[in-house]
Amino acid sequence: MEPKFKLPTETVELPSKGLLYPKDSPLASGVIEMKYMTAREEDILSNSNYISKGIVMDKLLESLIVNKGINLNELLIGDKNALFVAARILSYGKEYKVTSLGKEITVDLSKLDNKKVDENLLSSNKNEFKFKLPHTDNVVTIKCLTTADEKAINQEIQGNLKLNKNNDTSSSTRLKHLITTVNGLTEKKDVREFVDNFLLAKDAREIRKFYETINPDIDLTYRFTNDEGREERFSIPIGIDFFWPDL
Repeated sequence: MEPKFKLPTETVELPSKGLLYPKDSPLASGVIEMKYMTAREEDILSNSNYISKGIVMDKLLESLIVNKGINLNELLIGDKNALFVAARILSYGKEYKVTSLGKEITVDLSKLDNKKVDENLLSSNKNEFKFKLPHTDNVVTIKCLTTADEKAINQEIQGNLKLNKNNDTSSSTRLKHLITTVNGLTEKKDVREFVDNFLLAKDAREIRKFYETINPDIDLTYRFTNDEGREERFSIPIGIDFFWPDL
């Protein structure tokens, strides 16, 4: 029996084009079908339990994705950002008002482009990239971070802050999850020891720069000219108020 009411959906192309997912993953198609937001999704956005647990945005995305078998934890952060932007456009329109430097600006979300990455470096269906550190000749393998990685990173950072409120390990913790091998060593303890004791700051900087060339994402940087004729820029934050500014 066909449903009494039909809900419109749209196909969203992922910045990764599916190239970094295993061939047997539904994400390897490079597209995801999403439905328009309904009152049910607005209930999710205002769910105080989800908000307090920090899972409200993931719950929203889970509700909007139509495809069967999608594991949100496997989704690359850049692809996830693109889905949030698409969901915002489909649900509330392309115009997004934000205040920067005391000035209200209307951003056309439909004009946000994907970041330019070197697709020649994207191995077919393999999230793995070798990089020789220019200042020490160590060879590391890095990966593009997923939702699961982001959760683990945030949990570790918060855990360290609970032990010592002055112990902000944001930078090193992210590197420990970003790097998967060092000179062929695959054990996590070896990677962590390398980051803590042997990774030069200037090599860490080069890793971050290399990551930007391989990490598919939507460019959330908005540029505009201020009243004095100078170019200004800001990064569009994606959170609850990205969908509901009045919440």
